[in-house]
Amino acid sequence: MIRPLAAFAALLLAMAAAAPPARAQMLSSDMLDQVIAVVDEDVILRSELDRAVNNILAQYAGRAAQLPPRAVLEKQVLERLIFIRLQVQRAEATGIRVSDTELDQAVMRLAQENNASVDQLRASLERDGFSYDEFRKTMREELQVQRLRQRFVQSRVQVTETEVDILLASGGLKRGEVRLSHILIGVPDDASSEQIRTAREKAERVRREIDEGLDFGSAAIRYSDGQQALEGGDLGWRRYDEVPNVFVDLVANLKPGEVTQPMRGPSGFHILKMADTRAASGEIVREFNARHILVRTSELVSADDALASVRNIRQRIEAGEDFGALAREFSEDTTSANLGGDMGWFELGAYGTRVGQVLESLSDGQLSEPFQTEVGWHVMQRLGSRDTDRTEERVREQARETIRNRKAEEEYENFLRQLRGEAFVENRLGAPQDAPAAG
Repeated sequence: MIRPLAAFAALLLAMAAAAPPARAQMLSSDMLDQVIAVVDEDVILRSELDRAVNNILAQYAGRAAQLPPRAVLEKQVLERLIFIRLQVQRAEATGIRVSDTELDQAVMRLAQENNASVDQLRASLERDGFSYDEFRKTMREELQVQRLRQRFVQSRVQVTETEVDILLASGGLKRGEVRLSHILIGVPDDASSEQIRTAREKAERVRREIDEGLDFGSAAIRYSDGQQALEGGDLGWRRYDEVPNVFVDLVANLKPGEVTQPMRGPSGFHILKMADTRAASGEIVREFNARHILVRTSELVSADDALASVRNIRQRIEAGEDFGALAREFSEDTTSANLGGDMGWFELGAYGTRVGQVLESLSDGQLSEPFQTEVGWHVMQRLGSRDTDRTEERVREQARETIRNRKAEEEYENFLRQLRGEAFVENRLGAPQDAPAAG
């Protein structure tokens, strides 16, 4: 049983439930009775919500006590489905598409990460009751949402070197990683003083229940309005620099196992638990120096012809001719040919997997056999290797990513709230037509 795959599928299916439904105006009167929410011109059906909720229940088989009552769980899941649907709609409206080839590659990567083939992935999903076609549709939507976020961040979030300098000079970059859990008691953007007071009281009550022995993850599932509520509030491992700005000061002083008091933020009241920490290590990387000669394949030069040329060049090097002179004469790598084929110092994966594999198989000074990559045939000589301390460079890059991630998280959260506020969303959960017919 490929449990990681089944768990991942369950999570995806819980997030998006099914393929985008037909337009509301195309539904029959019978189907309209099953509409649980209208999201602009699309709808979410009762069957989709039930399927997503049942997936959550299946994940918590034997641990049902950790879940909130069915009505509360349905509300949480429906809100998540609405947000996914809104993001998919925006992605499609801005031309973001995921081709079948790209989807196939993503599914293959997922299978490889779980040491399985695509056929094994499919069999595992179906064995656990998940439709493979539905899984693919849901994964396509997830990829669209990822690309929407990437495009948004690239267009809205800029980091200057001055910002990096200021962060490093202030000592505000703490190295290492933390694993946080999070509970959000949400407050609407236009909340009244009474709504704020009610939310604060609820947050304080939740905190007291945790003090009295309620498991934090169970409390998150039962009470949290956060995006990770159904995962027990688990935010996963993050570097300190990836922690949202609103939590930075709190997290800096927390010890593993400690839980914060409720804290007011832009979206409501937050409670955090420091689940664990781990220290950062120095960034010592292995670098290699090599030179190569490339003969490209093309419509005019077949792979066999390119291989024959490289074999001839290698024989001339073995016979004593100068590698650099032959590279300048024959190599079709425009970057290195004029340098005698010198590729400089680089990390193992810098030129792709195949080059890295060949490089690792050589000793310093050794000449490779001809080998093929997607651009043509090569012969390569490893000139040297060294261990290099990249800590300072990595720290600076980490600072840059810290600023980018903090800006991105805040900007995208604001974008989602704006998206939700501008959309027409009719939530029919609990409406009379949704109740079971008397019988």
